[in-house]
Amino acid sequence: MKNPTLFAQIFISGLQLGFVYAMIALGYTMVYGIVKLINFAHGDVFMVGAFASYYAVAKYRLHQWPASAFPGINPTLSVLIGSITVILLSMLVCVILAITIERVAYKPLRDAPRISALITAIGVSFFLEFYGALNFVFSPRFIPYERPFEVVAWYIKNGIHLVMPGQQAPENSVTFSNIFLIIIGVSVLIQLFLQYLVRRTKIGIAMRACSYDRQAARLMGIDVDRVISFTFAVGAAFAGAGGVLYAIAYSLIWTQLGILPGLKAFVAAVLGGIGSIPGALVGALIMGQAEAMTMGYISTPMRDAVAFTILIIVLLLRPTGIFGEPEKEKA
Repeated sequence: MKNPTLFAQIFISGLQLGFVYAMIALGYTMVYGIVKLINFAHGDVFMVGAFASYYAVAKYRLHQWPASAFPGINPTLSVLIGSITVILLSMLVCVILAITIERVAYKPLRDAPRISALITAIGVSFFLEFYGALNFVFSPRFIPYERPFEVVAWYIKNGIHLVMPGQQAPENSVTFSNIFLIIIGVSVLIQLFLQYLVRRTKIGIAMRACSYDRQAARLMGIDVDRVISFTFAVGAAFAGAGGVLYAIAYSLIWTQLGILPGLKAFVAAVLGGIGSIPGALVGALIMGQAEAMTMGYISTPMRDAVAFTILIIVLLLRPTGIFGEPEKEKA
């Protein structure tokens, strides 16, 4: 390898992108695992999460409420509490939106052919994109995103060093920021929480029962409609958190924001094995690295082509994905 420093920097960028994709891919894989629906509107829920945080920060200064309410509070603690408040608000907005979409658009089609629900999902996606353009910002332009906290960077060269304000990292050093650490931390916590939710709680057992056989689960007394709504809500909450962190990392949002990240997260879910929670994480990390390496070593416009080439290869060679298993006939 001619330039290991460049490779390490690209690898870090791929990790950051992959963990964001993982938060979106979880929603795809959870919903498909239970209702066998590819919810193409999920990427636009991700976009709504980014816009909810934009308004919370830029318009209403919600991230500053701890300092206003408690004048003597530690500045670092104030920023932490304010940022968490913004993320939680965005997650709540996305949860309400997802439950509304599920009840209005998907629930009436629960027993209809799958193609009907799929077409409806695409229609909901278009509605969110173009309604957002009319009502969120009144145009499809890019909007600079104001971060709720300052970016702090470090560089790795003979140890880990802080990049001081007004300075730049030395040449041939690998840099990373607090945004990178936050994205990884939040994504890992979400994965651990979801594993606990699915494996150790009653609602998680109900989710697994509905995934295996909805009719049998209904006969056993499980409220299938409630479980499905809960699944949409959890997936949307994770997408909302991902939307906030994506906006913080890349500092630009627009009403078409959710299209490509949403589609690439779907590819990640298929690659890992749609319906598999660990598969969503692994597939997302692979997608993030593939995209970053393509941008670093080939060209930026090729990153989308590579992403969807991966989808074609997976569907041709292993349609069930890395962790997926062929569906078994139920007696």
